Amino acid sequence: MSEKHGSDAEFLSNGRAGADGGESESRLLLKEIDGGSELFVNQMDLRFVTLWFTLDLALKDRKAELLGDPARSLQGLRLQAFTEEAVDTSDLASSSSKLVLVVGGTGGVGQLVVASLLKRNIRSRLLLRDLDKATKLFGKQDEYSLQVVKGDTRNAEDLDPSMFEGVTHVICCTGTTAFPSKRWSEENTPEKVDWEGVKNLISALPSSVKRVVLVSSVGVTKSNELPWSIMNLFGVLKYKKMGEDFLRDSGLPFTIIRPGRLTDGPYTSYDLNTLLKATAGERRAVVIGQGDKLVGEVSRLVVAEACIQALDIEFTQGKAYELNSVKGDGPGSDPQQWRELFKAAESK
Repeated sequence: MSEKHGSDAEFLSNGRAGADGGESESRLLLKEIDGGSELFVNQMDLRFVTLWFTLDLALKDRKAELLGDPARSLQGLRLQAFTEEAVDTSDLASSSSKLVLVVGGTGGVGQLVVASLLKRNIRSRLLLRDLDKATKLFGKQDEYSLQVVKGDTRNAEDLDPSMFEGVTHVICCTGTTAFPSKRWSEENTPEKVDWEGVKNLISALPSSVKRVVLVSSVGVTKSNELPWSIMNLFGVLKYKKMGEDFLRDSGLPFTIIRPGRLTDGPYTSYDLNTLLKATAGERRAVVIGQGDKLVGEVSRLVVAEACIQALDIEFTQGKAYELNSVKGDGPGSDPQQWRELFKAAESK
């Protein structure tokens, strides 16, 4: 039996459940806590350091600096690549064949997912309502590394099949506030985002997709029980569960991540360099459970890392996991430690 971390009241105080799209407008938001595991960059073969470093920094970065190009935000990534602990590269070869579709890529969790994929040299494609947000956050990237397409999952007609050509994996981290807020304007409600949006997305995906990771929320199976019924007053948990069930019945290979109350950030309105330096302070240790028993909170950085790790852990397919983070050392981006954490959750 997994141990509970945090309290129901503490989780509910945020006015938010699971995946998010940025700054909460709810007056129930009481605090945001700094903390957690750093996202690390790819460890490059030293044989390529001189060529890569010289050409990239001496030419591109100098030009970007003079022109004020937002791509200059990548400088921090490149300089840190050889001074900080690196992402495990054991799966680097297979990473080159991936094309990860990120839906909700400018939200609190999604932007961290995208930043981490860029660190790993994993190609990604962002499905966004506002293309300008991608440029502001991630700078001007080459289209091979980061592609951006305009579309709204709430509108099925927006999801043209061409958007999904070549996509091998999907991470969906869309969301809105649990309670009425400014973010509910223009039909950005839980029903539209967490149910209709997810349903439309899943329906549009090709059967060739190797894994769909959906960010949901703890408490989705308990929406009629206190205290979850309070969080569900406007249906957020109900609609997230409906989205989960639709994915389960779709026949697509999936993993569902159910985070607790989200902490750290959200880092919206910052550039890529800021995202790459984001940390979760002392809250680096990860707690993974099953059976919707966890209650506490979790760093957005940890959620983003869990989504990326789940893409390649075969035994997580077809399963849902709850996610918390607590004080202590965590797995960082080590694939083996994440495998052990996911496996341990199944034995509790």
